[in-house]
Amino acid sequence: MGSLLLLTRIGGRPAAFRAEDIGSIVELTEIAPVPRAPDFVAGLTGLRSRALTVIDSRKALALPGTPDPPDVRAPVVEVGGHAYALLVDRVDDVVAAEGEPTPPPATLGPAWARVACGMIETAAGPAVLIDVAALVAGPHRAAA
Repeated sequence: MGSLLLLTRIGGRPAAFRAEDIGSIVELTEIAPVPRAPDFVAGLTGLRSRALTVIDSRKALALPGTPDPPDVRAPVVEVGGHAYALLVDRVDDVVAAEGEPTPPPATLGPAWARVACGMIETAAGPAVLIDVAALVAGPHRAAA
């Protein structure tokens, strides 16, 4: 049996996170906006007296649109000692990886390639394996 993965969908594409990168799954009921934050930062929410920065995964990947209806469940990750909740289109399941990640195809495009650790096979089919730190960092901005 391979390592465990959390399967999600982002922008209609299957996306997987290593289970060890996920602290929990929370239900987002209220998100407070943060003035002057980058657009991929949806805002802040609380979890057991701890503030979570909410990252909109679609905007972090510069993808258009919003899911219909959006999933209120969000994976919680920690990067650099800070906690983040990740808005995804849908949280699907926890599954075992079937083998090791393979290099991502060039057809993914630059935004996905920036956050992809590779492609991973699961019983549910292939998924993009996500680098959590790269996703939380958001899209690269051109220097002004």
